[in-house]
Amino acid sequence: MREFSGDHRFLSINTATLRKQADLVGIIDACARAEIPAISPWRDQVAAVGLDRAARAVKDAGLALSGYCRGGMFSADPERLAEARDDNRRALDEAVTLGAPCLVLVVGGLPQFSRPGSRPSRDIAAARAMVEDGIGALLDYARGAQMPLAIEPLHPVYAADRACVNTLAHALDLCDRLDPDRRGGLGIALDVYHVWWDPELSAQIARAGADRLLAYHVCDWLVPTRDLLNDRGMMGDGVIALRQIRSEVEAAGYQGFVEVEIFSEDWWGQPMNQVLETCIARYRSVV
Repeated sequence: MREFSGDHRFLSINTATLRKQADLVGIIDACARAEIPAISPWRDQVAAVGLDRAARAVKDAGLALSGYCRGGMFSADPERLAEARDDNRRALDEAVTLGAPCLVLVVGGLPQFSRPGSRPSRDIAAARAMVEDGIGALLDYARGAQMPLAIEPLHPVYAADRACVNTLAHALDLCDRLDPDRRGGLGIALDVYHVWWDPELSAQIARAGADRLLAYHVCDWLVPTRDLLNDRGMMGDGVIALRQIRSEVEAAGYQGFVEVEIFSEDWWGQPMNQVLETCIARYRSVV
């Protein structure tokens, strides 16, 4: 297991962690000043400053990327499937321009939430079938662009609106069906916030192996949680066994960045430099 106490060279900041303190260029500048080596930006933040400006800012600051958030939202009415396809191809092209190592996929839930305007449905099995078809179609395009796809399973509370893939086992089943020979280009993004509770987590991390573990996200689960979307905890403030999970992820072969992704009204209200200082300290002491 890697030793993190002496430096933060494997730390990445998901830019959602600071989305209310500054625009993407401001976040990049702050991370560079704090000597944080990597970020993972969100599409809306890139769009707000422009793709070319974002790419220049990343390059000028000498930052790496640990991922790009996000593609997905595959489930839709038949007449909206082309919209989903084209949007995901744009996301992938943006990831290539930015130099991301993978495009993170939040796959979508029921069609009316994934693609607004789609007809209401309660058929989650059909939504899961559309997700599998959508990933399979995007995988061909992604391989042509040499951009890996990272399926992110989300906590079951998000099954209806954000992701009907809710366990690491389900995500890996999709990988095995769509990429049975492990040709590369398809894996998972493991976010501890979404999977820490899973009794099969250890076994599924081992099953994933280094070639399927494309991204690793950390934060903490607070008790009580006041808001399931925007009340994530800073590492060490909650109940997740962070060091144990990282030991299992690294035992499976993962040696990439540890990406801090915190959606939190509390932390969005703190000065940006203070948030980054806390992220560094907690990365070194509890992750």
